[in-house]
Amino acid sequence: MNGWEVMEQAAELARRGEAVALATVVWRQGPSSSQQGSRAIITADGELHGWIGGACAEPAVVRAARHVIATGTAELLLLGNLDQFGGAVPEGVTVIPISCQSEGALEVYIEPVVPVPHLVVVGSSPMAQTLADLARTLGWHAELIDGADFTAARADGRSLVVVATQGQDDEGVLERAVAAKPAYLGLVGSRKRGAAVVGYLADRGLPKAELDRVKVPAGLDLGSTTHPEIAVAILAELVQLRASGALAGGSTQQEVDHAVDPVCGMTVRAGAGALSLEHAGVTYYFCCAGCRDAFGEDPAKHAKRLLT
Repeated sequence: MNGWEVMEQAAELARRGEAVALATVVWRQGPSSSQQGSRAIITADGELHGWIGGACAEPAVVRAARHVIATGTAELLLLGNLDQFGGAVPEGVTVIPISCQSEGALEVYIEPVVPVPHLVVVGSSPMAQTLADLARTLGWHAELIDGADFTAARADGRSLVVVATQGQDDEGVLERAVAAKPAYLGLVGSRKRGAAVVGYLADRGLPKAELDRVKVPAGLDLGSTTHPEIAVAILAELVQLRASGALAGGSTQQEVDHAVDPVCGMTVRAGAGALSLEHAGVTYYFCCAGCRDAFGEDPAKHAKRLLT
């Protein structure tokens, strides 16, 4: 993918509700396999799509990108030998030493691509339709689903679910919604009705910790309001919670194995497909064939370096 295709894919992933990071090469010192303006997408589980550099840069960028996704804060990285920068490193810039054989260097800006909220409104009332329409005006991905058609598979840990079935199998719909473990789960109805529904599910053995997350009634408490105003109150609550960072939701992030090259000290990918050698029952991983060959000539010397 070229740089513009990477940005288009990042936007599409955001519309689908997936959290990713966008990495852009803003400066390079040759020789380097990357070019200024090169871009890549990094997913929460460490997959990289696009191009920001070879084996020297990729592990460090992936690790930093996953941190950016987790924190929502952009980072600016300088990758190379510290001597290349002459001590003139601006405040706030993270320097990651890499001992690349090409002796190139990169400056990479990594920014979070904030996913579009996924709102699932379960119900068929005018209020439910109004809520879905209002969310779409904010650019959110809003789905309006009839209670009979709703299953736990229609939501996930990033979703915001509002049950607005208004007495039509509230218990069954809410039970399926609880099973999805969404980032937010609200039930439209009075406190008395909500207590009865939640109590019924508690008697059925649903975990108390999951039921305690159900907001009843959904939305900000505006007192006696009309149906359109209830929709506004619910959306206002969701906007407020999202702005405060309270809707982080369930994480699908998986651990990506990394190791330290015992020859040059770089952080490299570990696992299947990575350059490796085994010594004394331990598997060591390398940034390039040159480091692997150097390790093979005197494995005890280099293995000892990792322990000091």
